[in-house]
Amino acid sequence: MAEHDPSAPVLFEVSDLTARPVGFMDLTDPRYAYMFGFMQADGHLSAGTGRKGRLSVEINVRDIAILREFQQLTPYNSSITERVRSTNFAEQHHSATWTVCSLEARSLINELGIPYGRKSRKIMPPRVDFSARDYLRGVIDADGSVGITSQGHPFISLTTASTAVGAYLCFYAKQVSGVQRYIRHRNARDGIYNIMYTMEAAVRLAEHFYYPGCLALRRKQKASAAVVAWQRPPGVKPRAKNRHWKPWEDELLLRLDDARSAAPELDRSPASCSVRLWRLKSGQIAAAAPAPVE
Repeated sequence: MAEHDPSAPVLFEVSDLTARPVGFMDLTDPRYAYMFGFMQADGHLSAGTGRKGRLSVEINVRDIAILREFQQLTPYNSSITERVRSTNFAEQHHSATWTVCSLEARSLINELGIPYGRKSRKIMPPRVDFSARDYLRGVIDADGSVGITSQGHPFISLTTASTAVGAYLCFYAKQVSGVQRYIRHRNARDGIYNIMYTMEAAVRLAEHFYYPGCLALRRKQKASAAVVAWQRPPGVKPRAKNRHWKPWEDELLLRLDDARSAAPELDRSPASCSVRLWRLKSGQIAAAAPAPVE
């Protein structure tokens, strides 16, 4: 169970936290922290007239076991139903939906940080004490991926429309893996952030998030085991840290105007030189400025 990290960004300062009574949705409990993260990413809270309304989570029927876990953890009446319908991705999509109608349960979940209606950009990490790795595993199980690429590279990733959730994952993952990621631009097609960790960073994160006995989607728990078991093939060196482009390198690249010719002179790959040259000539970036003379 992770305690609140005092070095977290201001958004997550300890002074902002409020105590929660032990019980349903106590987010210091790893099970509820996971459940809340999953619901934030893949759930929907709707309000009706009067006391009517519902919390629902709809997922592929193959993952129905996690909904049964949620049902057991919830001390309010709830139901799990199945349906088959046509979607943009499949003619027959078989899904399962867990539904809770209790006003008391909905009010608590809303107070913790799941807004009514459209929420993808509004959600953020809880502002109460919570088990961080379990919360993030819930978010990743709902809106992320874990596994091995077709090239044999391990990875763990998250797609999210929430700036706060994306930034928190980057912050937290840096503490665990030592690898820094930033969220700068949303995907132009659907307005989401794509955050990915690969190789040794993915191994460290998968081992941390998907620990033995944790609550998780069974298929992602299985995929995480394959990630944790991965070892770098002999002879495959880790990728070198990014080198900043120096003014003389930009000058030489522009003067030669040929990525392949410049690559050996700059001790860089042709692909790196090609991308840099294209960005310089298209005006996307300015040539590196000389260091100031002191």
